[in-house]
Amino acid sequence: MNLSVFDRAQRGLFQVLGIVPAPLLGLAARVTRVNSDGEHLAPEMALVAAATAKVPGMGLTGQGPTRDRKNLDVVGAAMAQSFAPFAVEEDLIIDGPSGPIGATRYRIHEGTPRGLILFIHGGGYVVGSRASHDSAARALAVASGADVLSIDYRLAPEDKFPAAVDDSLAAWHFAVDKAPDWGIDPNKIVVAGDSAGGCLSAVIAQQTRGEKVVPALQLLIYPVTDMGGSTPSRKEFASGYFLTGADIDYFTDHYLTDPQVETADPRVSPLRADDLSGLPPAYVVVAGFDPLRDEGIAYAEAMRAAGVPVTLERAGALLHGFINMALISPDAREYVARMGAAVIDALD
Repeated sequence: MNLSVFDRAQRGLFQVLGIVPAPLLGLAARVTRVNSDGEHLAPEMALVAAATAKVPGMGLTGQGPTRDRKNLDVVGAAMAQSFAPFAVEEDLIIDGPSGPIGATRYRIHEGTPRGLILFIHGGGYVVGSRASHDSAARALAVASGADVLSIDYRLAPEDKFPAAVDDSLAAWHFAVDKAPDWGIDPNKIVVAGDSAGGCLSAVIAQQTRGEKVVPALQLLIYPVTDMGGSTPSRKEFASGYFLTGADIDYFTDHYLTDPQVETADPRVSPLRADDLSGLPPAYVVVAGFDPLRDEGIAYAEAMRAAGVPVTLERAGALLHGFINMALISPDAREYVARMGAAVIDALD
């Protein structure tokens, strides 16, 4: 992405934050934030939370879908880790149910990869793109040694539910069909996503149950699992923590035609599914200061109760969206490394 002078300056600021010692960041943040479970928000996360609440364009919503999308692409690039060029960075077109789906395949080195990660970006079904999550996709490739296929999908309000679901399922079946051409066993494909992309990943795992090829692992990163839910974390972190309650309401109203009815659909709220048995193993990561924390935990516990092998990680010091904040956050980088290790365990 080509960044403006202002955007490059913003990225420079984030790069500086990434090397400032935590005690000094704590002084800059002024207030130590502690959640109801006694977890402390990392100082760099506190600064991000403050900036997104006060600086125009740093938040997820507020300027209309078109501008909000551009803002997230820019902020994502500003806080992105830098990586050396990969051996393969291939843009692809997938035949979707209502037109082409853009995708990018990443391979870190020549030779046979460990497997493939189908990565689905977050953004409340309204914002987000391959561009906003380019660094996240690269980081997962580096951490796991697997190829990553990162996709776009139709966004709301132009294309409401179930457009994102249909596109994600089409991308899954494309990956299964195409994997042998890339030297990859179709049985070694992981489905992964953050936030709304985590929900779509969970939906793929549910919708493909019983098919010949199913995900080797579902990697759910602070996922939406109950879009109409009301949990303690949604109340505790309703404002001031990057993703806000107002953002969630905005995304819900833009994505769904009839929220009162559609939030009960398991393709919108995977936690509402009647039967979770027989799903692929799951690795679920939640953030300690995230409105979606409790529903992510609830989904992990519900899958476990249904007999699904589940690992639940709690990134207690982090905000929603931390996978895109790895430039400034050592904790975020650590949890990306753990995600990569989980993929390795699932594929080896």
